[in-house]
Amino acid sequence: MTLDDFKQLARPDGLSVQLRSLWYDGQGDWQRAHAEVDHLDDAGSAWVHAYLHRKEGDVGNADYWYRRAGKVRPEVSLEAEWEALVVGFQN
Repeated sequence: MTLDDFKQLARPDGLSVQLRSLWYDGQGDWQRAHAEVDHLDDAGSAWVHAYLHRKEGDVGNADYWYRRAGKVRPEVSLEAEWEALVVGFQN
């Protein structure tokens, strides 16, 4: 699935929890996106969680989740990070 295909999905059925979270975020539903990964401890979910807190503006909390994911907060736009996450979780 291409990034454009992902953006055009009408529903997140059949997607991994990380992609579901990113889909909800892409639809403007930050709360639902956060709820998808908030209770998970795996590195992938922590990375999405970090991105969501970065988007929220809570950099301290975001950095905590980036560390849990084994990542460093990127110096790219939120849109670029979102796209990289979507592409990465599709592979």
